Amino acid sequence: MSLLQPHFRQCPTAFTPAFSISSNHSLYVSVSKCSFISCCSSQSQTAVVDVPIDSKIAERDEIRFGLPSKGRMAADTLDLLKDFQLSVKQVNPRQYVAQIPQLSNVEVWFQRPKDIVRKLLSGDLDLGIVGLDTVTEYGQGNEDLIIVHDALEYGDCRLSLAIPKYGIFENINSLQELSRMPQWTIEKPLRVATGFTYLGPKFMKENGLRHVTFSTADGTLEAAPAMGIAYAILDLVSSGTTLKENNLKEIEGGVVLESQVTRAFTLPDFILVASRKALIQRKGALDTTHEILERFEAHLRALGQFTVTANMRGGSAEEVAERVLSQPSLAGLQGPTVCPVFCKRDGKVAADYYAMVICVPKKALFKSVQQLRAIGGSGVLISPLTYIFDEETPRWRELLSKLDV
Repeated sequence: MSLLQPHFRQCPTAFTPAFSISSNHSLYVSVSKCSFISCCSSQSQTAVVDVPIDSKIAERDEIRFGLPSKGRMAADTLDLLKDFQLSVKQVNPRQYVAQIPQLSNVEVWFQRPKDIVRKLLSGDLDLGIVGLDTVTEYGQGNEDLIIVHDALEYGDCRLSLAIPKYGIFENINSLQELSRMPQWTIEKPLRVATGFTYLGPKFMKENGLRHVTFSTADGTLEAAPAMGIAYAILDLVSSGTTLKENNLKEIEGGVVLESQVTRAFTLPDFILVASRKALIQRKGALDTTHEILERFEAHLRALGQFTVTANMRGGSAEEVAERVLSQPSLAGLQGPTVCPVFCKRDGKVAADYYAMVICVPKKALFKSVQQLRAIGGSGVLISPLTYIFDEETPRWRELLSKLDV
């Protein structure tokens, strides 16, 4: 009997296939969703029945927001929410439930990233922040998962394929070269260690590697080649330092970021993801998502932007605006705001100066100040921006389109 075909003695089962990935040769992965299992013995009977998602949505009123529970991932997420003026309040740091005072009727659940995805699919969560790789690995293309925001500007990493620098791999530097190696056959496939049991086979198959087997593990995989467990590893990488320390090299072209297999491989950021059914069926969920999305978009757009204010002599607002717009770095978002600065002279109120306000990116800040002073600007004030709100957030329109509302 194959190890991939478990045997249940006197245990009637009913399975609904969820997905399968296969090739003509040794690469094969299949997963089934169990809708009902009944295991019988002479002493007892146990039944596990799936609760419909719709009933889970109906049985509570609060909106549940899943956040990573531990490590740098959790700390970075809380810092990010603080930047959005959304403070997470925990009565007890050991509790897994918290509140966001700025969002009414929202309950925060601290969970492992993969459990956030699972609970979104089961109806136990409505929104979540998690890595795009985790959403794809554990969501596996489920249409109930909707990506609300896909560029939260943190969690910088990439999913990469790495091989040893020595032995038969010494002169192998690309995925194409790896796939052409004659060593990989049905009898002796390329062994890959990875924690990505869904993305791994999909990536290999799409890139022409047919004779592949996988050993699965969580956590650090860099030691697998040295221990003889696998020839290569497929794992998340940030700096690449650990790979070098273990005498491994990333394969050029094998870095999953460059693959066209699936969007799961564009991994520079964490994402805001939601349950489609929750957004449509739960009262207030869509409005809350709109507010969160507006805060995210407005703050992220303001990152690295500064307000520059200067006083300028001129005969009219139009004259000052013309001088400002003659400089390439002073256009601002839509153009400069120019208004008179009133002072009292000889007992009369007059406008000798005009105040000019523009928005300038950090990289152009010093050059912009130089240009302002060159055309008569003085008293230049600079302050960082917290939010830049558009008339309407493009991602909100995209979300409504996905929901057909």
